[in-house]
Amino acid sequence: MKRPSRHWKNASTAWKRPIPDDGLSTERSRTLTRAQFGMDTPQVIVETHLPGGLPGFTLVGMPETVVREARGRVRSALENCGFEFPLGRVVVNLAPADLIKEGSRFDLAIAISILRATGQISVPDKHREKFEFLGELSLSGALRTTRGCLCAALHLAPEAKLIVPLANALETRLAATRVVPLAHLTDVTRLVSLSPTAADASYPKIATPPQVARLGIGEEILGQLGPKRALSIAAAGGHHLLMVGPPGTGKSLLARRLPQLLPNLGEREAMEVAAVYSAAGIELTAPERPPLRDPHHSISAAAMVGGGRSPKPGEITLAHHGVLFLDELPHFKPSALDALREPLESHEISVVRTAGRARFPANFQLLAAMNPCPAGLNCNTANCRCRPDQVQRYQSRISGPLLDRIDLHVSVPEVPKALLLAQAESAEAAIAGTVSDVARARQRQIKRQGKLNCALSSAELAPRTRLDKTARQLLSRAADRYRLSARGFHRVLRLAQTVADLEEANGISVAQIAEALSYRAMAWAGEEAGGRSGLAGEES
Repeated sequence: MKRPSRHWKNASTAWKRPIPDDGLSTERSRTLTRAQFGMDTPQVIVETHLPGGLPGFTLVGMPETVVREARGRVRSALENCGFEFPLGRVVVNLAPADLIKEGSRFDLAIAISILRATGQISVPDKHREKFEFLGELSLSGALRTTRGCLCAALHLAPEAKLIVPLANALETRLAATRVVPLAHLTDVTRLVSLSPTAADASYPKIATPPQVARLGIGEEILGQLGPKRALSIAAAGGHHLLMVGPPGTGKSLLARRLPQLLPNLGEREAMEVAAVYSAAGIELTAPERPPLRDPHHSISAAAMVGGGRSPKPGEITLAHHGVLFLDELPHFKPSALDALREPLESHEISVVRTAGRARFPANFQLLAAMNPCPAGLNCNTANCRCRPDQVQRYQSRISGPLLDRIDLHVSVPEVPKALLLAQAESAEAAIAGTVSDVARARQRQIKRQGKLNCALSSAELAPRTRLDKTARQLLSRAADRYRLSARGFHRVLRLAQTVADLEEANGISVAQIAEALSYRAMAWAGEEAGGRSGLAGEES
């Protein structure tokens, strides 16, 4: 016996319209979108069923609170855009059902699914699987900024298109061929109703933002030729750097100049950086430039490495292909500092939660600054009020394994008062490193080995290192005197190779080995003073 047809009506017009057969209506309402878990964006299928009966809106498929609140946003958006919302029962399924759905990113897909189920928009068959929808709806139907649009675009099939809010156009411009940014729900319904040829011709163009100007290393920094030289070496080889000195000597100013020395990122690296910031929901105006992150010392370990119920990138991931600057290093929580050990070696971080495992990239350059003792402005090299045990406790907040992973330990002395009164031109006449020097050194490394010196493994480093007898003797004695670990030994070799690349030398000389050793010879409280003149002076 044939079932009686059911009807739905709109209260404002009081007209009735027959609902199609249930199976056909549900199949026609199939709409694609994407969830967000870390950097991954699993596909979600939105289906709408109109069983009739008393008015009601049911969302199934493990939706969180924000997703369940989409009922009010979607209904108001549809009515304010001139569409009819069914008064009968509406069931919306978000599949797969075992995947937790979080955020307001499903609003647009739910609205399109309801419009398809009720037949208020007609979508060509070729568009059924071509478009995916991502965006939060306002009550007026406008599309608002949504986190993770670029991550979703990078996971699309080659022939698919992702419709995103116009506010995310700048974020997704690196994947412009896969993304269609639109401003309003009516724009979306108009686009998906067009023929495939007409739809392709109506995609909006994404404007290119202006280039960001770069500054040199010497601007606004008086003196400090030694730290400037170390900063150039760190930029040329991608090495980690620790600056130690009293307050007011320019440590923070030097640190914030390091990204200015680095060249623009390649297309793949820029895409990775933009995807990280998209997953974090942070606007990134210049993805082609290496990022700089400088968290406050009160940061927790979870904020440093990433986390949350739905994991988001932490500071080490936000510094991917860029610089992580930690000012006042001893004041950071030991748990936050110790969390840096593994990412410094593996260049990635794995965050495990009950909902699953999320992997984030973490190929960053660590740059840190600290005072030599806790006395602050009352402390200098000539007169220090700190007791030796206070200094040792202060410095011991930084663990030995973390220090061993930092290539350059540089002392930043006080700026002479006479230099502060001198003309800036005379102070900057002998700048140790420039942007062009760093660029040439990095090009030599890429041409020779396809990577920067900091990424060379011990097996790759050995055949490339050609040391004469004197250099080998110096390095062997230094390993004993400074108690270098195997990791520290190889880091000295990488550092010496970078010095040679900056000087455009074909091999590694004794002077370059001595300079590399000087950056590992800083005397810490409770240890024997290494001295810069040490072994290098003996060999000279």
